Amino acid sequence: MKKVLITGTAGFIGFHMADRLARLGYQVTGLDSINDYYDVKLKYARLEETGIPRSEISYNRPVSSISLPDYQFIQMRLEDKESLLELFESRGFDVVVHMAAQAGVRYSLTHPQAYVDSNVTGFLNILEACRHHQVGNLIFASSSSVYGLNKVMPFSVGSTVDHPVSLYAASKKSNELMAHVYSHLFGIPTIGLRFFTVYGPWGRPDMALFIFTRAILEGKPIQVFNHGHMERDFTYVEDIVGGIEKMILSPPAGDSSWDPLDPDPSASSCPYRVYNIGNGSPVKLTRFIEALEHALGKSAVKEMLPMQPGDVEKTWADATSLERDFSYKPCTPVEEGIQNFVDWYRSYYKV
Repeated sequence: MKKVLITGTAGFIGFHMADRLARLGYQVTGLDSINDYYDVKLKYARLEETGIPRSEISYNRPVSSISLPDYQFIQMRLEDKESLLELFESRGFDVVVHMAAQAGVRYSLTHPQAYVDSNVTGFLNILEACRHHQVGNLIFASSSSVYGLNKVMPFSVGSTVDHPVSLYAASKKSNELMAHVYSHLFGIPTIGLRFFTVYGPWGRPDMALFIFTRAILEGKPIQVFNHGHMERDFTYVEDIVGGIEKMILSPPAGDSSWDPLDPDPSASSCPYRVYNIGNGSPVKLTRFIEALEHALGKSAVKEMLPMQPGDVEKTWADATSLERDFSYKPCTPVEEGIQNFVDWYRSYYKV
């Protein structure tokens, strides 16, 4: 039985990850600060869905799940280095799946310090804890946002990512660089995953699918940026979780063929890898909205707006290295994923 720490388990992807691994028999510890970036009721509801009663949660106090015997949750901030090190010391984690972060591109325009505190300082504390407690595999969330001004499609992990357009993206690139340093200096096996527009049940209220669904059901207009000329490589959350599951027991090794005279930025001579994890099929925003209208049985009122600062016009994942190394490819069609989200939304909000 592997001992796994999953950070961000009151969040969207971390919640699904904890549920999956605990049901598979891993000994899972979940960690989250439960901040108020968005509705904390949804965060507590995710925890309760995995058997963690809200009434039992308090800072730095482990709570056992009443439905998943191999799952415990602890409320803790990544910036609390001493408590984090004590947790690693007491639990002896074999694997860390680091999903916690200050999310959101647009929020980073107005609250930059939150991204430095959580995504940079918090990640440094995770790396230090892994270093001092011999963690055998660190899998962490990066983002397709790191591609920034890059317009060479599809986005390849072999491309440089030196032109981010938001502090959120810059913080995620920082994580990749920091992980490589710790892999090189201390031999920590690390895998960085560039997620492409993750969506699905229990999703984040600041994401377009959530915002559009609420507005359409309430008869309010939806804001369609760049006049609808946007494309995203939407990736269903269970496809993300399935990919991470494949990696849990497969830490990277150093690539003996890695050439410092012609360096591949996604690999290294040390145990470090970066992968895109996306469908590899960009979807036009107009098709996305049509699929949502069909699932809801209701038309949207559209307010066409120009491009937002910090946004990119198109994302498209080249996930060939993921398929090559793990025989895995996300494949959920956007219409199916949206229908699943709408079914969950109607059930959760009783609408």
